[in-house]
Amino acid sequence: MEPKTISFAASVKEECAALSRPDEEKRSLLSSFVKINGRYHISSEGSALELVSESSAIAKAIYGYLHDLYGVEVRFAYSRSAGFLKRVLFHVLVEREADDILNDLGIDLLTGKLPSFALQTSEKQAACLCGAFLAAGSVNDPRSSHYHLEIAFGDPNYAKWFLHLWRQIQNHHFSAKAVERRGKTVLYLKRAEEISDFLVLIGAQDGCLRFEDVRVDRDFSNIGNRLQNLDSANMGKTIKASERQTKEIAFFVNALGYEKIENEKLKALMKLRLAHPDASLGELARFLSEEFASEVSKSNVNHLFRRLDEEYRKATEHGKNQ
Repeated sequence: MEPKTISFAASVKEECAALSRPDEEKRSLLSSFVKINGRYHISSEGSALELVSESSAIAKAIYGYLHDLYGVEVRFAYSRSAGFLKRVLFHVLVEREADDILNDLGIDLLTGKLPSFALQTSEKQAACLCGAFLAAGSVNDPRSSHYHLEIAFGDPNYAKWFLHLWRQIQNHHFSAKAVERRGKTVLYLKRAEEISDFLVLIGAQDGCLRFEDVRVDRDFSNIGNRLQNLDSANMGKTIKASERQTKEIAFFVNALGYEKIENEKLKALMKLRLAHPDASLGELARFLSEEFASEVSKSNVNHLFRRLDEEYRKATEHGKNQ
């Protein structure tokens, strides 16, 4: 059976859901996600909070955030929606301390004002935007005939405050607009360069690269902004790879020490990565070439890191089975 293909929007959301975030950004993301997506229940047993998503990756991320921030018992369940498509829906259920969580997230069920903590830094603002996109956002496949990204809001007051945030977010320019559609207020972007910028802002570097790869074949306008976004996306991938490599190097150094690593080139590369966490593969290849007084290619560096990753996976998997 061929693997199921997912839409461009779903792949962007899954990429964002998989990102590692500090607690304050998790809180900002949860604030907008819960406000848009949350269902508040009151019964004789008390209050409860229910969050629903069609994506298991998003549901698992929200589950993890709630557990990390509040240490509460969270239930995970799934159901099938009614109708012809019979979509699987994933439910995250908080049956204790729901009121305390809503209060900490700055969610007032009677008003739509954004909590002040989510506006304090550009990173928290981006996380807030990301939470809304994960809850009720969509973006057209770049291969379609037009560019379109939107977020739908059931609360028009909240949509108004959110539109203000979107237009005023630090270090970015978005000309987001609003329209009423089927009882919801929909905020949207139409300009391709703004959609690309938004994808980078919420952490979807791979999504941005895919978007721009298709787009570059369709038009050549605004080339300066496009290259800037590509640089940002590539830098994001370099940083993520560097963080993974640094973790793997620390594992082996703590377990074995450098003296037990027989491959001298790999040993030197490990030390260089720790000394230069922001360096690209090309830069590391140049450093190695200078150190060994012989040509070391970028592909050689990539091969060494792949070998390091394979050994790390074997070691950690072996540890789990002990």
